[in-house]
Amino acid sequence: MRNRRRPPRLLVFPAWPNRYLTMLQRAPKDAGYEIMGARRKHLEEDGRKVGRGDVLHVHWTQRVAQIADSEAEAWAGVEEFTGFVTRLKKRGVRVIWTVHNLLPHELRYLEPELALSRFLAEAADSIHVMTVETPQVVEHLYRLPPERLRHIPHFSYLGEYDPMPSDRAREGLGLAPDEPTVLFFGRLRSYKGLETLFSALALLTESGRGVPTLLLAGKPEPAGAENHIKTMLPTASRVVTHFSFVDEEDIPTWFGAADVAVFPFTQILNSGSVHLAATLGVPVVLPDEPHLVTQFGQEPWVRFYDRDDGAAALADVLAGPDPADHAAAMAAFSERLAPQRISQEYLELLDELSGDRGGFLRAVRGGWDRMRR
Repeated sequence: MRNRRRPPRLLVFPAWPNRYLTMLQRAPKDAGYEIMGARRKHLEEDGRKVGRGDVLHVHWTQRVAQIADSEAEAWAGVEEFTGFVTRLKKRGVRVIWTVHNLLPHELRYLEPELALSRFLAEAADSIHVMTVETPQVVEHLYRLPPERLRHIPHFSYLGEYDPMPSDRAREGLGLAPDEPTVLFFGRLRSYKGLETLFSALALLTESGRGVPTLLLAGKPEPAGAENHIKTMLPTASRVVTHFSFVDEEDIPTWFGAADVAVFPFTQILNSGSVHLAATLGVPVVLPDEPHLVTQFGQEPWVRFYDRDDGAAALADVLAGPDPADHAAAMAAFSERLAPQRISQEYLELLDELSGDRGGFLRAVRGGWDRMRR
């Protein structure tokens, strides 16, 4: 039986600042959960802070095996982490695993990572997926037991950012009021299909069709990728770049200046960038990955291009801008996935696993109310 003299605790791995985690954890924090981070180099120390009725939530696993200097070291990292999770479970700690990606983005050691994913799929008391298609997308790598799946979608960013008027945003980036623009926003990684986008713009130039100005904003990864990206940039179209993290207050500027946001992912499971674009009123172009079509196919503000035809298909989509106004549909999407609603769903999951069901904080508040009376 859990010690009711303290609130339930949520131990989060990895312990790093992340906007997604901050927004997801708001309702649990308000409900009295004590939220702590588990550090890769201090697992045993951090693990001693939780016990029966508390929850360990595993998010991104990159730092378990993929930062190793050799495959042997990667296997040792997996053994250490799985032992850590196993010991916590024996002490009564419940475990959640969020499947953010098929595999880590900068994958160096496949087999250790697969072993870790398969372990978590079996060890987790609840497997959090953001899209119902996740089990089918990952099934060629590992199986997610259906009886332990919990679907809690990615939230929108409603209330986090206010859209900026187009004229003001364009002025801030030195653009003309009527200058056609296409935005790529987010960390600049190889799997995100930058080469496809650059090639599509080059094809527009070669065919004599109108070429939009490219707005490219995000931190290149891994280290040293910036120079490689610069060599690939289209030379016949205007490009406005920001090769670094975009400050929070500047995010509405980049989206406000965009006619459309393009995310030509070559491998993707979930994308917060699409939800951010909708929140800030910017239509989106995506590859026709089956799970993306299932997820967003009913949204009129999302258009798709044939991923098998790559740059040529993307060029065709960009050559024919959608004249329709989808502001109402994007607003409805963002309201449906409002952060407070999604965070509340997450709180309900934590309460179910911890056995608390919100009881700690309500008991404390009830006690104060009785004392006041």
